[in-house]
Amino acid sequence: MSLTPAPSTDENIERAAGHLRAGRLVAFPTETVYGLGADARNGEAVAEIFAAKGRPAFNPLIIHVPDVETARTWAELGALAERLAAAFWPGGLTMVLNKRVGGELSELVSAGLPSIAVRVPAHPVALSLLRKANCPVAAPSANRSGHVSATTAAHVAADLDAAALAMILDDGPCAFGVESTIIDARGDAVQLLRPGAVTIEALAKVAGTVVKGASASSHGAMARSSPGQLESHYAPAKPLMMNVTQPRPDQALLAFGALPEGYAGEVYNLSPSGNLTEAAANLFAGLRRLDETTVKSIAAMPVPMDGLGLAINDRLKRAAAPRS
Repeated sequence: MSLTPAPSTDENIERAAGHLRAGRLVAFPTETVYGLGADARNGEAVAEIFAAKGRPAFNPLIIHVPDVETARTWAELGALAERLAAAFWPGGLTMVLNKRVGGELSELVSAGLPSIAVRVPAHPVALSLLRKANCPVAAPSANRSGHVSATTAAHVAADLDAAALAMILDDGPCAFGVESTIIDARGDAVQLLRPGAVTIEALAKVAGTVVKGASASSHGAMARSSPGQLESHYAPAKPLMMNVTQPRPDQALLAFGALPEGYAGEVYNLSPSGNLTEAAANLFAGLRRLDETTVKSIAAMPVPMDGLGLAINDRLKRAAAPRS
């Protein structure tokens, strides 16, 4: 059974904002496509995005904020980024920027990277929702992974399991119907990561420089920037071994469920109860924590290959891949 979309009245937008604050998922319209949103500070809520989409790997997500002032809370905007923000926000431009130190964003949002993708949507319902929720909202497109992006509320309802969503806000078809343009704006030049709603020509005019990667395919560009496309990426400095049931005393243990009998070394338990959503939310923090210990290697206990377990194992496989 699909979830019936709700008209984007002020009352329903307020209800949707309450769902976001409570850690639930809300689908909402933007000028590009419909987004599947969660509080970007809530790791378990963000993990539910991956589960709802059937997303096979923990790739970085875009956080949506209502204005450039809020963007500065979570990301560092240099001179180039400030210029681009003034020209294209609100609008269909996503910028990859350095995360601001000390922020409360879930590690799942950035897939463990020191950068974050940010945009200010140009849609009155999206902006109203973001202001009422008063939290950064992580939101990929509201469709199953690999399916066509949703440009109407009916598309969302038809593609996603109703049990995964608290609400779908309906405001008719999206104006653009194509995802935002993604660029890396951390330096003094614009690097194209994904073509989209904002043209290369418009970017170059504001930036005052050639857009790097403008002739590359979107797949090739994303492969350079996405952790889900590389065999070994964002791995801990220490070697990691998967599917270990009896860790050595000199290994730090990335646990899942009950601990092995007699183990008394360094441990970070992703989920003592064996909950995959909790484990996904804790994955990057756990790897980071164990990488800070004095042991020489990390042993990861087996994680089931079900639901979010597929994404967790995908990330662990890349973390355990041979280093070049």
